[in-house]
Amino acid sequence: MAPRRAGVLPVDSVRNVSYTFPVRSEGAKPMLTRKQHELLTYIHEKLGETGVSPSFEEMKVALDLKSKSGVHRLISALEERGFLRRLPNRARALEIVRMPDVKAGIASAPQPLVPPQAANDQVVDLPLHGRIAAGMPIEALEGQSSLPVPAALLGPGEHYALDVAGDSMVEEGILDGDYALIRKTDVAREGEIVVALINDEEATLKTFRREGQMIRLDPANRNYDAQRYRPEQVRIQGRLAGLLRRY
Repeated sequence: MAPRRAGVLPVDSVRNVSYTFPVRSEGAKPMLTRKQHELLTYIHEKLGETGVSPSFEEMKVALDLKSKSGVHRLISALEERGFLRRLPNRARALEIVRMPDVKAGIASAPQPLVPPQAANDQVVDLPLHGRIAAGMPIEALEGQSSLPVPAALLGPGEHYALDVAGDSMVEEGILDGDYALIRKTDVAREGEIVVALINDEEATLKTFRREGQMIRLDPANRNYDAQRYRPEQVRIQGRLAGLLRRY
């Protein structure tokens, strides 16, 4: 069933982008501090990889900060300078407005964060594999219809869509009734939001972690507990690439 109207978390299809720190021009202050630049680049790369901005905990660890308050200060500074925007009414949703100009050391004008060939009205039909739990696992991936999705939301690779049920990922901005756009893969990296098939029977959408010899699937809702499984119990079916929301 196609959504009547869609709201979309930003998805950047550019992969593995790196920027040099802006140089100080004579008589002028740099546009960004080193930590501000590191955070902006990290957020940009995470959006490119997953379509979802990193959590404050992930940003704290990536920048080797002592507390999340330091992350809040950096984000506020990037907002004030016009590099970053917080999206209202969405948990953990950040949008890159612009990146530093690496040649001139100045801020570049806002640029679209999707490849030109995808910035049109092209729509692709993704396989829609039923419902997936963002709470306790409820059912395995089965059945197939299709969901029309703007091509601009998808990067390279093969994708499918899932209808999200439950509220355990709300702090990641993933709500009951959303369509999760999943890039097919059978491997997961620490901290990625993945589709995990448990005991070849039940599928769930969670953040992937390793805990000793176990695999831990973390919710993003303080009312839910993490789920722990032996590695042989878990098969990765894909990672989150974006969200499509009905209103």
